[in-house]
Amino acid sequence: MSIRPVRRLIKSKPTLEGAGVHLRRAFGFGNTSDFDPFLLLDDFRNDVPEDYLAGFPWHPHRGIETITYVLAGTVEHGDSMGNHGAIASGDVQWMTAGSGIIHQEMPKGDHTGRMHGFQLWANLPSALKMTPPHYQEVKAADIPEITDDDGTHVRVVCGNFWGQAGPVDGIAADPMYLDVSVAPGRRKTLPVETTRHAFAYVFAGSGKFCNASGPLAVPTEAVGWADTAPPSEADNRSLVLFDRGDELTVQAGEEGIRFLLVSGQPLEEPVAWYGPIVMNTQEQLQQAFRELREGTFLQAETRK
Repeated sequence: MSIRPVRRLIKSKPTLEGAGVHLRRAFGFGNTSDFDPFLLLDDFRNDVPEDYLAGFPWHPHRGIETITYVLAGTVEHGDSMGNHGAIASGDVQWMTAGSGIIHQEMPKGDHTGRMHGFQLWANLPSALKMTPPHYQEVKAADIPEITDDDGTHVRVVCGNFWGQAGPVDGIAADPMYLDVSVAPGRRKTLPVETTRHAFAYVFAGSGKFCNASGPLAVPTEAVGWADTAPPSEADNRSLVLFDRGDELTVQAGEEGIRFLLVSGQPLEEPVAWYGPIVMNTQEQLQQAFRELREGTFLQAETRK
């Protein structure tokens, strides 16, 4: 077994999106090859309603899938196919935009004003860019939860892990999407298939991800595990990008650590990307925006 080395440790950056929503972007709109097949990860945890209530009014998507995972509050949504509803704490919405959809997402805080969650974008391969759009909406109670003997807790949103299959299926990138909690002071090794790109996004507590076994090293520092300085720890709002290997090891800090663990098979296809539309060529991208201007963006099956 080989432990995945840590390629980079990145802090998510404040960003404005939608109609003025304050969020933090872990990655996106840059070089996509390191995260392929994933394009973007936004952390929209916020406790100030004025910073998120403007939401994400009607906007188009084509060529991607968006994965919204809510921790607190609700997100009300509607689309050009006539779907509408709300996802609340612990729920997941997996939207395959495919050939094109126009939708809106309006966050509403809980009774204390908290609106917490994440949105991940996954690319679609060229053969499925123009597939009919559809939703998979999964309620919290339908997401399998596993607790290991040492207290490690995992919610399996998508993929197969420790003998449990997540409820979201039929996704092109065959992703694994986990919500992992490791108890204070525990060291845990988790399997990840060698052929996948993988990253972790820490959103509670802190910890250290090992680069190798004996002696254990940490991101950015070639020193022994015991001599590591605190800045090399992955803490809240830290993204850890892993290199190749078939497992990863994390040492939880004094408060434990909770993180998203996401992996997927890289598509290794060209990316032409502007705003909410991701295609393979500039010509396809220009065609999509031309169709938006001319009112022909939606395919017949996506018109209400």
